[in-house]
Amino acid sequence: MNASCEAQLRGYADLIQRWNPAINLVAPSTLNDLWNRHIVDSAQLADLAPAAGTWLDIGSGGGLPGVVVAICRPDLAVTLLDSDARKATFLRTCVRELQLPNCRVKTDRIERHPPAGVDHVSARALAPMPKLMPYVVRHLRPGGTAWLMKGENWKAEVESVNTSWHFDLREHPSRTQSGAAILELTDIRHG
Repeated sequence: MNASCEAQLRGYADLIQRWNPAINLVAPSTLNDLWNRHIVDSAQLADLAPAAGTWLDIGSGGGLPGVVVAICRPDLAVTLLDSDARKATFLRTCVRELQLPNCRVKTDRIERHPPAGVDHVSARALAPMPKLMPYVVRHLRPGGTAWLMKGENWKAEVESVNTSWHFDLREHPSRTQSGAAILELTDIRHG
């Protein structure tokens, strides 16, 4: 993480701290460890993602991991998608105050938003894989990559979709949470 990226991430952390009492962007119990639990955790995606392309963060909420990816990877065109208008207002404030020209915000439901046809789709703490997979496929272009940030039960989640979905999986162990992983899914197909 370079110095300008870290400075912007600190500014983002400050925005979360200020807005969280009103909107509950992250669990209040995690605010004391906001930097490691949320910011550094999300920054793992920026390190893994290939150069350039379009990125859609579904169910962005407080912008984790989407805002972090936009900050650390200005080469990516990032769209943050969330149905909660209050959270979308927060996200727009982040884009404006952190000066993120590569980032935009859409307020819509994932299943109603027109198919995005992006290179990458990310989700963190959004839904179990059986519910996530149709969302991911709806918005990925053919040959795109899904980046799913999953907790300790990620293996059981993968098994729960193995009969109805086929994909190539590469798991990246989390550097911030023991047992958790970032799942990189490619060649996704239903049936």
